Amino acid sequence: MKKNYILTLLFVLLFSFAYAQTTTFISEKTEQPMTKVSVFGKDGSIMAYSDIDGKIERKLLNPSQEKFQLVYDNILLGTFSYAELDKDIVQLNDRVKDIEPIVIKNNKPAKYLLIKGNFNAYVTVNNMLNCYIDGIATYIFDNKNKKVKEIKIQQYRIFRLENADNAKKQAGAWDYNTLLKLPALRHAGNLEKYDNSKFKVKELKTPAKDEIEISAEDLQDKELSFFGYRLFDVRGVAHFSFEKNSKKTLRDFNEYNEIVFSKFKHKTEPEYNQIISYKNFYPTELEFSNDNNIPGVKYNKNQSNYTSKYWEEKTFPNMQAVFSSFFKDDLKEK
Repeated sequence: MKKNYILTLLFVLLFSFAYAQTTTFISEKTEQPMTKVSVFGKDGSIMAYSDIDGKIERKLLNPSQEKFQLVYDNILLGTFSYAELDKDIVQLNDRVKDIEPIVIKNNKPAKYLLIKGNFNAYVTVNNMLNCYIDGIATYIFDNKNKKVKEIKIQQYRIFRLENADNAKKQAGAWDYNTLLKLPALRHAGNLEKYDNSKFKVKELKTPAKDEIEISAEDLQDKELSFFGYRLFDVRGVAHFSFEKNSKKTLRDFNEYNEIVFSKFKHKTEPEYNQIISYKNFYPTELEFSNDNNIPGVKYNKNQSNYTSKYWEEKTFPNMQAVFSSFFKDDLKEK
């Protein structure tokens, strides 16, 4: 009896170890962990995304995909075989582009703090791209309480896949463009708000910047039911990047990335659909101003609105170029 118990325990431990294996991406240049590396399968599915420690769960990599493309900082790093990623540590060449300094237009304190920058956002359903948006926007912060007062979009373009179907009972085939929103940056100027039991906070210092990862989860033990639909396993991860060794204020802010995971289905669907929303913002200009009358355009999720080819700028985070390499003409601009 005791022998059987020991064998059973050993099997459980070995099983747990096998499924807990991770691959860590590190920089060839600095040997620091590389966060926010996306792993694409050959069919365009996003199979994994590295955390603040540079780790992905190896079990997420399906060997049948054969070749994987890694994307970092919105740029393709290269193509890798399953064998090349089936390791504890994988070194990557992250010298993709220089970090452009944020332009400070007016350094004199005023009523508002305006942070202008580039953004992109996209949604995947069961790891496949569903819709995409990018553009230029300005966040208007109240300089006293550091809260976002308003977000003004100056230009944007929106893309959707042609095969979406909004049949009521087929949530896995829906067009999820309603999730194409800019990150709220709710506590970007008040990081102390995350210092409570609801959130897990981790920090990473690299030679170029300081990073903070904030995560939270909900509906882990019980699903939420409403109007015949089921929502389960909701998780969110946010990455804030700041100037190296800074006080991590809005003046030091240089990047934001957010991912929200959820499982969703109609009650008649046999399996949950994995819905993942990605939102990214990259500041380019900072200005103190007493005027918050910033020009903008109306955000219509059914139509692009731009006056210049802003996405052709070398520093713009153009993930559409990556997605179009997989989906060709199926990814249509609206």
